[in-house]
Amino acid sequence: MSQRLADPIVKTLKSKGLRITPQRYSIYASLLERTDHPTAEQLLVDLNRDLPISSQATVYNSLQALCDAGLVREVLLEHGVSRYDANTEAHHHFVCRQCGVIEDIDWHTFPDLSLNQLRPGLQAEAYEVTVHGLCDRCCH
Repeated sequence: MSQRLADPIVKTLKSKGLRITPQRYSIYASLLERTDHPTAEQLLVDLNRDLPISSQATVYNSLQALCDAGLVREVLLEHGVSRYDANTEAHHHFVCRQCGVIEDIDWHTFPDLSLNQLRPGLQAEAYEVTVHGLCDRCCH
C-alpha cells in the first residue's frame, strides 16, 4: 500500500482533491504517456483493453474531472472532435492533413502575437496556433 501512496499519479490526483478510481488513474496515466492527443473514444478502447469495466460515461466523467482539476486539457484541432492532452503547459500544435498525426510545437516557436489589434469590445484571454500541413512521413 505504501508504494501506491508514493505513486506520483496518486499524489497528483489527491493534491487536486480527486478521488482515486482505477479508471481515472488509468486515463491520466495513459494521457501522461501519450503525445497523440487521443479522443475519448480512443481512450475508452485502450482502457477496456487493460481493464474491461469502463463505460463511455465513466471515461467522459473522468476526463471532465481531470480537465476541471487542471490536469488535462481539451484540445479542439478539428471541427467537432475533442481530443485530450495531459501537457497543460502553453504550446501550439501541428496537424498533418494527410495522416492526421498531431505534434506539439513549443510555445516559443512563434513570436508573441499582438492581441491589441482586435476590434474594440473583444477581450482576449488566450490563444493557440494550429499549423496544418504535411508531416515528414507524408512529404515524400
